[in-house]
Amino acid sequence: MKKTTLLLFILFSTSIIFSQTDSLSIKKEGTFKTAATVIKNSVLSVPNDFSEMGHTISSDWKRTALYTGGILGLIATDKITTGFLHDHIEPNIDYTLPKIDVLKTGVDWSQGNNAYILYPILGLYAGSFIANHEKGQVVAINAVKSVAYSYVLSHLVLKTIFARHRPQRRLNDDNPVESPWTKNNWDFGNYHPVYFKSKADGTALPSFHATFYFSVAKVFQMEYNNYWIPYTIATGVFLADIKSHNHWVSDLLVGGLVGTIIGKSVVNSSRKQMAQNKGTAVIENPKKFKMNKQWVPQISSTMVGLHFIGSF
Repeated sequence: MKKTTLLLFILFSTSIIFSQTDSLSIKKEGTFKTAATVIKNSVLSVPNDFSEMGHTISSDWKRTALYTGGILGLIATDKITTGFLHDHIEPNIDYTLPKIDVLKTGVDWSQGNNAYILYPILGLYAGSFIANHEKGQVVAINAVKSVAYSYVLSHLVLKTIFARHRPQRRLNDDNPVESPWTKNNWDFGNYHPVYFKSKADGTALPSFHATFYFSVAKVFQMEYNNYWIPYTIATGVFLADIKSHNHWVSDLLVGGLVGTIIGKSVVNSSRKQMAQNKGTAVIENPKKFKMNKQWVPQISSTMVGLHFIGSF
């Protein structure tokens, strides 16, 4: 009973908070027409979702190269950072969340702590559907798409490609290594069939949960222009089960990076599709501060220098 009450609180409080954030975007159309339009746009934007992901990576090769070098650096130092995580950080994180699985899906990634991410999304959609609120429905569906893409790209594709063994816990102890765990941070190439469920063998990089949680957080952050709420929830849920994730530190950070790319791409793609259907241009976030900068040489009889001009 307590778990059911907690779930209902999560569902309806989430839907009320986010549904009322942008009341101006409630459509005057009928409830089912609004829902049908949102779903149609979501389906039509799928090809562009992946195009946006590719564009994010290829639009600035210097930035991509910098991130790639940073990832290699993280992998190279994983024995130090992951050992520190096992010895000094994890022992100080000791809290759990009540287990909820009211829907009884039987699906691994929809149970346990994952429910604290998935059920609020369902609650947001349900509340927005009842209120005939287009924005809430769009956000909820974008979040669901991000979860699905996280599963496909992180769990099915990248884990299979990299085939990295997970670190033995604890990394700095003297116990012998037991398969399929490893103490070698360069233990890649342990190829295996595509695993549709969670397994320990060669599935370290990237962390699916980090990808999953932070892709959803990025969607909510962009849609509601708020970092604190979505990222605090995602981090809190992740840390509540940190001892069972069994990842190198680089796995976690790469997962978060992949999730951020997924969430950002889904939101940008959705906005372009909606703008295309309405025959309007994509509107930038009005709360985002932008300034154009210009340096102008200045020479006079008394000085030589540069004149800085900023317009916003």
